Amino acid sequence: MDLIKINLDSVTDKEVIKELGSLMKKKNYVKQSYIDAVLHREESLPTGLNIGDTCVAIPHTDPIHVNMPAIAVGCLKNPVKFRSMIDPERKLDVRVVFLLAVKDPKKQVELLTKLMDLFKNVEILKEIETADKTESIAQIMDKAIS
Repeated sequence: MDLIKINLDSVTDKEVIKELGSLMKKKNYVKQSYIDAVLHREESLPTGLNIGDTCVAIPHTDPIHVNMPAIAVGCLKNPVKFRSMIDPERKLDVRVVFLLAVKDPKKQVELLTKLMDLFKNVEILKEIETADKTESIAQIMDKAIS
């Protein structure tokens, strides 16, 4: 629950990544290099996804910047523009960000598959987007990725 932020009041994608990455850094989930590595990767390989009723982003970087696996979730007070994974020229109004710290590259595909399954369930995604308690989001995430 200490990696979940509700009503995150960031204005840019970089601010969101820095804010969520700082939560991970404070708990020593990631190395000092992690935030800059995520920002650099996002420039060349954007992670915004249009899920239909809402848009999400799943920024991440290479395992060498990670100490322990973790996911930080940010529910944004106002949508923030992230470039689309599918069409990098297009900017999406993202409402929920899942910042990933993956230690084992083999598990990254498995985690992304579980997140995509979560994204397919519009009702659950809306629950995350509109949650007013971090506990609610933590419970949903535990079920989704366990």
